[in-house]
Amino acid sequence: MKRLSLAALAAVAFVTSCSDETTVFSDTEDNISLEAKESVLENSILYDDAGVLEINNTDGTSGKTSKTIEEMAGDYPLTLIARVDPPSYTGAENLTASHVDVDGNYAYVSYNTVEDGYAGGIDIIDVSDPNNPRVTSRLYYSNADINAIAYDDGYVYAVGGVDAEKSVRATANSFVVKIPASGGRLDTSGDLVYGFQEGFTANDVKISSDGVLVTSGKDGLLTSYKSTDLSTQNDVSFSDLRSVAHNNGTIAVLDASNGVSIMDTDFTVSQEISISSDFGDNSKRTLDFSGDRIFVSEGSKGAGVYNMTSGDLVQYIPILLNPEGTESENIVTNAVAINEDVLLMANGGAGLCLSEEKDGQTNIIGVVDLDGSINFVASKGDYIFAASGKAGLQIVKLNRPDESLEARCSDLLYYSGSSNLSVNEGETKEYKGSKWFNTLNVNGSLLLCGTWAVKNSSYINSGGLFEMNGTLYIGRNNSKKNITVNKDATLRIEGNLTVYGDIILNDGATLEFIGDDSVANVFGSVKKLGSAKVTGEFRDVRNKF
Repeated sequence: MKRLSLAALAAVAFVTSCSDETTVFSDTEDNISLEAKESVLENSILYDDAGVLEINNTDGTSGKTSKTIEEMAGDYPLTLIARVDPPSYTGAENLTASHVDVDGNYAYVSYNTVEDGYAGGIDIIDVSDPNNPRVTSRLYYSNADINAIAYDDGYVYAVGGVDAEKSVRATANSFVVKIPASGGRLDTSGDLVYGFQEGFTANDVKISSDGVLVTSGKDGLLTSYKSTDLSTQNDVSFSDLRSVAHNNGTIAVLDASNGVSIMDTDFTVSQEISISSDFGDNSKRTLDFSGDRIFVSEGSKGAGVYNMTSGDLVQYIPILLNPEGTESENIVTNAVAINEDVLLMANGGAGLCLSEEKDGQTNIIGVVDLDGSINFVASKGDYIFAASGKAGLQIVKLNRPDESLEARCSDLLYYSGSSNLSVNEGETKEYKGSKWFNTLNVNGSLLLCGTWAVKNSSYINSGGLFEMNGTLYIGRNNSKKNITVNKDATLRIEGNLTVYGDIILNDGATLEFIGDDSVANVFGSVKKLGSAKVTGEFRDVRNKF
């Protein structure tokens, strides 16, 4: 750990902004430190639970998980790529992930402490290679909680809370800081610019074309800062701010004492949506846009969906599960996130709920099999980032099918059927799509085009042929499963094969990789028996061949 100088705190240059409530500071001295040991960053990525994720359905009445006699293959072949262990340092051994922002190949994660005092951190995670996510930079704050984070154009904007009475610099408990970041690395060698504003603690930040939007909790402000120097452009007070969202010049804030206010960039309110839900005291609650609707996390009620123009309630999406032994105050919707037609709800001790938007309605798919209490969720592109308290950040891949792959397999039918896919001897089956399976058993000929996840061990039996164009996942790291290719059987891969277990090639078996970009990511061993052979060009991620 490389500590920055803590001297010369008195040599702080400050500029009073156009608002009486906000002061901007620029200095190079702070209670911050950068992690210098690459081994610490590398060891923060954990694969203990990595692998295929099950989505638990409910019967819609009891809230208990249930399965039909013949379970159908699932539409979401999700996989847990890895978990990120929270930062830990003297005085901050119990940090929790508080917020995530995703931009390009990087996820920017903030951490705070739920205990007394202030401590926090920031991670940058490179997810350009889904087989090997990496923590590329880590920053520690010994005197401040970091409650939310956003990245824009070479800078990280982090907001949080600090004890203004103990700080030499702070004029209020709520702050925003601008930190240079490029290539996955935070840079604290130059000036860091701070802004302070009234409110219990800064709890959300969004970057718009007009500036940096920050909310600051009870008796706080919605403030718009200039992104260049964090000088205040505009602010407006609210009773109990929790979150801010923006979309094409429209801004929405969630005030726990009243509901949602929708306004323009000048903070002129055009619509107020009254919400009487109990949002809890000082709890994380978020909102998000989707078309002409706005989704609000409403604690024990689940998520509320409202028409942005009329303010009318469209529907409530309830919390599905009531896990035995989980305290009721921990079964609440803390955050919502929308990624195209997918709605995600971080439901605390009731897990991560996945729903699908179709024809103006949101239909529940089920609860993703993730450990821990899910306190925040963000999603962009093909990834879901779920903050699960002290268990850290969980990186989930949606595994949406590749469009170019779909074009190549355009004449095939989409798979729709049992989660136990079996191909009999002499039978040929060919499908495209993106599905989750319980088991896969091939005695004849099978071609799958798309993205596929299999929970249990899979078999290509004697004389069988299994061809896969796209991506295939087998098993999970805490419940290892194998793929076995038996005598005179062939497994032909064009794309990505990930096995959380062993590849077993019995005597006479063939594993063939075709194309120029195939990848094998094997967490167990590759066992070649007798005359079994592996052919073709491919990237061996973990050097198991």
